[in-house]
Amino acid sequence: MSAAERRFPAEWEPQDAVLIAWPHDGTDWAERLAEVESSYVALGTAVTRFQPLVICCRDGQLVERARGLLTTAGADPQRLRFVEIDYDDTWLRDSGPISLLSKDGPVLLDFRFTGWGGKFEAGRDDALIAGLIERGVFASSCRHEPVDFILEGGGIETDGRGTLLSTWACLAQRHPDKSRDEVAGVLLQRLVQDRVLILDHGYLEGDDTDAHIDTLARFASPTRIVYQGCDDPADSHFDPLGRMAEELASLRQANGQSFELFALPWAQPVIDEGRRLAASYANFLIINGAVLMPAYGDPADARAAAVLARAFPDRQIVPVPCRPLIWQNGSLHCVTMQLPQGVLAA
Repeated sequence: MSAAERRFPAEWEPQDAVLIAWPHDGTDWAERLAEVESSYVALGTAVTRFQPLVICCRDGQLVERARGLLTTAGADPQRLRFVEIDYDDTWLRDSGPISLLSKDGPVLLDFRFTGWGGKFEAGRDDALIAGLIERGVFASSCRHEPVDFILEGGGIETDGRGTLLSTWACLAQRHPDKSRDEVAGVLLQRLVQDRVLILDHGYLEGDDTDAHIDTLARFASPTRIVYQGCDDPADSHFDPLGRMAEELASLRQANGQSFELFALPWAQPVIDEGRRLAASYANFLIINGAVLMPAYGDPADARAAAVLARAFPDRQIVPVPCRPLIWQNGSLHCVTMQLPQGVLAA
């Protein structure tokens, strides 16, 4: 299969399902399990309003617990699908498959996952894709391709037309022995892109991904970018996010035109046990007919929803309470991975 026959779809293209892993007492969520489960229940209920949800669970007992919590909350039981498999943690954006589409069927790219550059144990997460394939989760037409290159799904954004967006802070941390051109070359080849736009600015306190792009700036269409702004000059993020906004304004579409930019509002600092948490509104999830927006119980939630409504005028904006998730340094997009149309087994 030649690279020219493959395509990396944008997140807003038709999906078969969303993939998640349920938190349990063997994950880092153990200390606040009930609290974080409430966010997963809200997420699962929201997803099944629009499409199926595939849920990884450690064992049958966890399957029944997750099923009970979700159905009691009103999730559509016909759209729930469970798979028993082990995992280290629940950040499926980074350990799940990156799917390409082709005329011969989907391609599941299985990049190396090292726990965000070796910060955490990740052996079971790195084997997750192969385990899901063994369990028949994906369509028989899917082709599995391991890639000996460290990359997380949260570190890349595509417009579905050959443009990739990422950050050098993350890419450089994962590949300190490679030049910018070498890293970009791998991304262009393996993800079948025409160009890669790499930001040098932007970060969030409490983020241990080394500035994943999905916490900072996201494509809303081939012509629109939504990004996390900061309008508080006294905040430590004011300068780096301001510089990122300037970078985004300097970027051009493939046709040479500027992108239409949408700045998301800045939530008040969330401090937990003396540590600031990364409450980014850019960590939203696009699904069939809707955008699920992380909500933090902050007055800025409503303004963020209004910005997303302008950026996605043809989709419902559905807030999902995510304050419990940021305790472990991630949010809504980080715990999910969309499965494009044709990827899920019937």
